[in-house]
Amino acid sequence: MTATPRGSSAVNILCIAGSPRRHGNSEQLLDSCIKGIAGAGGHAEKLVVAESGISPCRGCNACSSTGECVVVDGMRAVYPLIDAADAFVVASPVFFATVPAVLKALYDRCQPYWARRHVLHEEPGPRRPGAILLVRGGGDPYGFQCAEWTTRSVFAVLGVDCVEQLKVAGPDSPSDIGRRPEELEQAHGIGERMVAAAAGG
Repeated sequence: MTATPRGSSAVNILCIAGSPRRHGNSEQLLDSCIKGIAGAGGHAEKLVVAESGISPCRGCNACSSTGECVVVDGMRAVYPLIDAADAFVVASPVFFATVPAVLKALYDRCQPYWARRHVLHEEPGPRRPGAILLVRGGGDPYGFQCAEWTTRSVFAVLGVDCVEQLKVAGPDSPSDIGRRPEELEQAHGIGERMVAAAAGG
């Protein structure tokens, strides 16, 4: 993974695959979104969280003094991607009403951005657009709300405005989303629109 500098000619969108299972329903939605981004002339940087070596936040609060995380792991490569992104797309399954542990670890490691904004009072950068793609099976009475709000909380710290959402209920086995072409097409359209949103259109 290499960060494309912000301000380069192509819109740079960080696309986060938040499932611990590769190529499942949420990642297939994300891949359709990435095709839409590419078709609209944008650059999609795909981040597979489960393969990124991100440890949980220690809660040590060192970042409240420096604005930087002291943990040396895969998140060191992710921070530049976050900083370079013109927009974000997060795709995740819903596990017990919220996001999987691997994605929550990434979210919690965004604490340095919270510290810079709320403790060190650094000036935030420009607002950026974001999209949330969520997939859940049946049977959970709490739906999408916790997963959505957790993601929106991180977006708020990063200065990201959620401008697109797609919530798909029902798919469970990895092949299920392939029988939902309308949702895959919606994800493709979100990718196209995200390029325009990131470009200020």
